[in-house]
Amino acid sequence: MMKTISLPRLGSLFAVLCAVSAAMPSAHADLDKVKQSGVLKVAVYKDMLPFSANNGNGIDVELANALAVKLGVRTSFLPFDAGENLNDDLRNMVWKGHYLGYGPADVMMHVPVDTGLMAANKNVSIFAPYYREQVRLVRDVRKIPNCDSVDCLVGKKVGVEKVSIAAVVLLGEQDGKVRDSVKIYDTAAAALAAMKAGEIDAVLANRSEIESAVRGNADYPLSDLSFARLPRQGWIVGLAVKQSNTELARALQAAANDLSTSGELAKIFAKYGVTPTRP
Repeated sequence: MMKTISLPRLGSLFAVLCAVSAAMPSAHADLDKVKQSGVLKVAVYKDMLPFSANNGNGIDVELANALAVKLGVRTSFLPFDAGENLNDDLRNMVWKGHYLGYGPADVMMHVPVDTGLMAANKNVSIFAPYYREQVRLVRDVRKIPNCDSVDCLVGKKVGVEKVSIAAVVLLGEQDGKVRDSVKIYDTAAAALAAMKAGEIDAVLANRSEIESAVRGNADYPLSDLSFARLPRQGWIVGLAVKQSNTELARALQAAANDLSTSGELAKIFAKYGVTPTRP
């Protein structure tokens, strides 16, 4: 004969289920938390022109603000210095926080959308690619009329930023063929300013840095040179959130899609003179 469950037992079971349900995080908890606080905490690199600057301007800053508007919240920025490597940056600013108590943020800007980086950082979700960066040569056309290979740089003065991809590539190209031509500057912006002042003949730097500095000036054309140690297609950057924050990632992805479709993303890039090259 089937046994019946008494009302007291049913009440106890219901209480247990309610307790378990309350203890389990909501699938929307991460997004709900942001919306309830009214603030999207955003990690941006310090002084990474033209994406973020110490004065609070930049492409990444404006993009983050636009994303926050789509979510119905405001932004609070956490500027930070780049660490030893990207793994450090993701740990400090996305999923754990710095041991000094800084961070983590809700989302980090300008993260390479790279399968190797993703595999090495299981606590992070990288998504919403919004720009493809590339290394390019810009030259003073009055000093270097044409440039189809690195041969045009022999005997010239070419500026690069210290501790940069451009510096590594140019110094090592063809066993140091143009090493004597290289002039090291603290920043790409400083090298570009030197070129415009007539002190050097060309600069090798990220395309975004160049475009934001020369603003389409015909005296300073860009050249797409081939380097043995540099992929011509460049690298893609996007957003990163903590791996468990799935609903926040979905909301940010949808917001990024809207900004792209509406043309607002392109307008942000155009404001800084940068071609909005997407993946």
